[in-house]
Amino acid sequence: MSNSPDETLAQAAVIALIGQLALAPKPGLPDPRDLGARATGQDHSSLRWSAKALKPGLVAMAAAARRTGSATPGLRAELGAIGRSTEHSVGLAGGGHQGALWVLGLLVAAAALEPRATGRDVAATARRLAAHPDRKAPRRPSRGSSVSAKYGAPGARGEARAGFPHVRRALDALATARSAGAPEPHARLDALLTVMSTLQDTELLYTAGPHGLRHVQAGARGVLEAGGTSTEAGRAALAAFDDDLHARAWSPRGSSGLLAGALFLDSPPGSPVGVSSPARIA
Repeated sequence: MSNSPDETLAQAAVIALIGQLALAPKPGLPDPRDLGARATGQDHSSLRWSAKALKPGLVAMAAAARRTGSATPGLRAELGAIGRSTEHSVGLAGGGHQGALWVLGLLVAAAALEPRATGRDVAATARRLAAHPDRKAPRRPSRGSSVSAKYGAPGARGEARAGFPHVRRALDALATARSAGAPEPHARLDALLTVMSTLQDTELLYTAGPHGLRHVQAGARGVLEAGGTSTEAGRAALAAFDDDLHARAWSPRGSSGLLAGALFLDSPPGSPVGVSSPARIA
């Protein structure tokens, strides 16, 4: 039996998130080397397991959007309620992915509202959704919102309300790297570094402050300026950057969720989001 459109979108989002997890080396971020090779805050296998726990919530978000039919304040409130319930479920499965859930949840809902749209149009619809306040959200400030207020960073909500500019930058980086003949894993790593080079990551601001954020942005730019991860010089720069971030215990987690969003939107030209070619979701 074929999946429903909502299940197809949710599965595509989970595959995108697992595809992001599979990349290595990811500077300061969990990757397959964590399976016994080194100690990190979360085991890579538990992150893969908890990524799959996102699917029921993402299916519910897609179904809510399809039922509502437009980017209304009521839909925004429903998505927020589903997201909070999904966070609880994911916590029981090992935790993680809060940032990715925010990104993928809005994009999945937007894709359900515009079933024939391609990536950039879906991001524009997500922008209209994010423009509505979540009136049922808890009143207490989150760590991300507190850091955003302290440093003037857009944060996750600002990124969504701007139409996910870093997701769009990652899509451009993927296209550029592929056109230059880069293998798919290197194209995806270059896209991650492109996001990392300019994102005002509130997690980094919290743990490392503005100086640490600038240090990470400069390190990511250095890898790209060395030729990217498909070149020998770029790979050497990436290895040094990775060692540096792990030694400092700095994790640019915001970039990984945005890359997952880009991989979700990354479909063949003219194809609806959620109908990706197998080569792009391996």
